[in-house]
Amino acid sequence: QLRESGPGLVKPSQTLSLTCTDSGGSISTQYYFWNWIRQPPGKGLEWVGRISYSGGTSYNPSLKSRASIYRGTSSNQLTLQLNSATPEDTAVYYCAARIGTDVRTAPGQYQFWGQGTQVTVPS
Repeated sequence: QLRESGPGLVKPSQTLSLTCTDSGGSISTQYYFWNWIRQPPGKGLEWVGRISYSGGTSYNPSLKSRASIYRGTSSNQLTLQLNSATPEDTAVYYCAARIGTDVRTAPGQYQFWGQGTQVTVPS
């Protein structure tokens, strides 16, 4: 029901931009918080940030200065932008939705979890 999309290859220092689409439409309600989570190669899942139905955002402090999450023109889409990409941003990026604002990274703790999309920033 959630599908991530975007360029698989991003040059260093450029902006990484990904879109999450909720094809079912049922989670585009005030009860769900939309999250981005990523998993670098050989590492664990890392929470990137989230946006609420009303547009309020929260980010991983390690990324706050570079990350931006916002809703698109369509009510069932949202976008993640990560400025000044580095090779350390290479990861599989997941879009996920859950009820609640506490930070979670495990798929089982989300009501909806996307298939993920690979992004590579070459060195």
